[in-house]
Amino acid sequence: VLARLGLPCCVASSGTLDRIRYALDVTGLLELLEPHLFSAAMVARGKPAPDLFLHAAAKMGAIPQNCLVIEDSPAGIEAARAAGMRVLAFTGGSHTGNPALKARLASSEPDFIFADMLQLPDLIAGLGARAGTP
Repeated sequence: VLARLGLPCCVASSGTLDRIRYALDVTGLLELLEPHLFSAAMVARGKPAPDLFLHAAAKMGAIPQNCLVIEDSPAGIEAARAAGMRVLAFTGGSHTGNPALKARLASSEPDFIFADMLQLPDLIAGLGARAGTP
């Protein structure tokens, strides 16, 4: 799905770089996303502070308002909002099956909540259309 988007992508995670690399390698995404991997260890304050997302945007040469964050945690949604970024809540991971977590994600007020990564291209296109961008 990410390769078809044709957009710059990165990972900004609370995990360590080793854990990020391992997870991406297991899922077959490491080659697509490395070297654009950012860990909370790279900034003074982790999520829910905006530092990690602002750091990633700066390193990617992106304006925060033009960034879209895909998050699976309330702290991450809060961090993205604080950074001035749009955010989609992903509920398709095995750890997000808990109804209480889904309710917390929704109460964090993401731009949209989705459970199937195959929806991502259409969601991104819809956000761009609403923002008046091509």
